[in-house]
Amino acid sequence: MTEYKKPIITEMRPKITVIGVGGGGGNAINNMIAENLQGVDFIAANTDAQALATSKAERRIQLGAAITEGLGAGSVPDIGNAAAQESIDEIMDHLGGTHMCFVTAGMGGGTGTGAAPVIAEAARRAGILTVAVVTKPFSFEGQRRMQTAELGVERLRESADTVIVIPNQNLFRIADAKTTFADAFMIADRVLYSGVSCITDLIVKEGLMNLDFADVKTVMKGMGRAMMGTGEATGENRAMLAAEAAIANPLLDEVSMRGAKGVLVSISGGMDMTLFEVDEAATRIREEVYDEADIVVGAIFDRSLDGTFRVSVVATGLDSNRSAQPTAPEAINGQTAAAVPSRTLQ
Repeated sequence: MTEYKKPIITEMRPKITVIGVGGGGGNAINNMIAENLQGVDFIAANTDAQALATSKAERRIQLGAAITEGLGAGSVPDIGNAAAQESIDEIMDHLGGTHMCFVTAGMGGGTGTGAAPVIAEAARRAGILTVAVVTKPFSFEGQRRMQTAELGVERLRESADTVIVIPNQNLFRIADAKTTFADAFMIADRVLYSGVSCITDLIVKEGLMNLDFADVKTVMKGMGRAMMGTGEATGENRAMLAAEAAIANPLLDEVSMRGAKGVLVSISGGMDMTLFEVDEAATRIREEVYDEADIVVGAIFDRSLDGTFRVSVVATGLDSNRSAQPTAPEAINGQTAAAVPSRTLQ
């Protein structure tokens, strides 16, 4: 009699990489590393050798060493573009085996504006699901820098599968007179953190409804304009409040979820999270988009969230001509919700 041998099943998880391009992108991944985000690899890429030396990322790429001599791109996107072209083979070596790549950068300068589209295009051509999350300048930085940023965003929309834009000017919606300059940028970086963790958590954490990478790819591949939002709430009506806060993220570009072609909904809470609450939150998000939208929902347990209900949303394929998303209600039955990117609101 032949002895039955249990088949060996190798656990395979998608490799997710976040590459911070230029000074703004480098700062963003430094904050993510400080937040101890798990399940992703980090790469810092910059033309400025001095800035690169301070990066917390284990992997660092000096862009265009021959062109810039490590002195930066001088706010000239063409130099940033050429620097990325010079280093593209090294970049793709570092992205080897990656299934999903987040490219983060600040638009308006030289390295981020010029290099990020080159990196995104190369990654996408290699079959990597590529999501760009970028910021636009404050109004006080001037019209020329804003125009440069807009051109960079348009180039990214041609290069990446999905693009999420955070105008720095929107930080004034949630900042107050005591908000420091450094804290304001950390708030913006929190949007990126929430979006990446939303996806990684659904794939790797214990849950009632886990998603696989194919689900994520369905919602995000080739979808263009997108938005992310995360909300948390406690107490009575916490599921509805968290969903409303996720929909009404105040930091993102002037887009509405209404025309989304794809929606990824990540619901998380402690062991006290109920089936009714999951249904209530998912239904509220579904009400915000057209019936034809491709919606995938995942629900996971996080013991650190006992008493707290969290909803994260990634909406893709958005119609840029539609009005901005609605503002979340101040309170429902005395309970308030918080949009997670702002620590001052929690």
